[in-house]
Amino acid sequence: MRAVVVDEFGGPEVLRVADLPAGEPGPGEVAVRVTAAAVNPVDLMTRSGMLAAMLPAGGRAPWVLGWDLAGTVEAVGPGVHDIPPGGAVVAMSDWFDAGVGVQAEQVVLPARLLAPAPAGVAPEAAATLPLNAMTAVQALDLLDLPAGSTLLVTGAAGGVGGYAVELAAARGLHVLAQVGTADADLVLGLGAAGVGDRGGDPVAAARAAAPGGVDGLLDAAVAGPHLIGAVRDGGAFVAVIDPALPAPERGVRTAKVSVRGDGVQLGELVRLVEQGRLSLRVAGVLPFAEAAEAHRQLEKGGVRGRLVLVP
Repeated sequence: MRAVVVDEFGGPEVLRVADLPAGEPGPGEVAVRVTAAAVNPVDLMTRSGMLAAMLPAGGRAPWVLGWDLAGTVEAVGPGVHDIPPGGAVVAMSDWFDAGVGVQAEQVVLPARLLAPAPAGVAPEAAATLPLNAMTAVQALDLLDLPAGSTLLVTGAAGGVGGYAVELAAARGLHVLAQVGTADADLVLGLGAAGVGDRGGDPVAAARAAAPGGVDGLLDAAVAGPHLIGAVRDGGAFVAVIDPALPAPERGVRTAKVSVRGDGVQLGELVRLVEQGRLSLRVAGVLPFAEAAEAHRQLEKGGVRGRLVLVP
């Protein structure tokens, strides 16, 4: 089977398409024929070596990249009774646990990570859901804000941020978004109640919109620990990577979201997509052979939605 791999860390040029053995599902596992796999910032960081310390213990190159997929069930292992072969599914691999990448023609994953694909949705769009939407919902769970609270989301036009705006608005939160001016209409359409320009002083802008400070903040843009100044005393702050996590102060709860695969939770997000309450955004579709180009485009910035690779 063909897969997008890295043998050594470096720029996009280190990516290659390799022929690797296909896997066989063991107990509790499912083999999936991959139709589409999204490219995420974490893939770029893994490829560059920024996350070398987080690679699964005992693993070795070549590493297959990719966290989330849409595909078709090819075979099921012993003990799997509720996932029929031939069914369309979406899934997120817990990559840092097992190093199982999904940018491949076939992948074997634990059945607990799979959910039925959203009906009537192209696989390329469905593949953009798992990692980013589950990161967003798990971050909101960490914030644990009651309805009526004010939430500031940085990077609200991005993958995680966009889902966070929609999901937070659905929970009854008053969502303030920090984005570039060109994305203001987009995030207002996603459910943000107010938009601030990401330029200038983001803390001052947030305090102007919420004079007492926001109740919670999700730093999806990795703007940095200083943003804790926008949060009221006793509020909550969630980061998506460790370096952006501030030390607690003024009673502000701080946490980093470490996304975990969960087929049940993913199934709930799929239902929101089917109900038209969660938006899927595809920035472009490229073949495996052009994975390096996908990385270059994402590194440039300004990509709205997710780039998706197809076999």
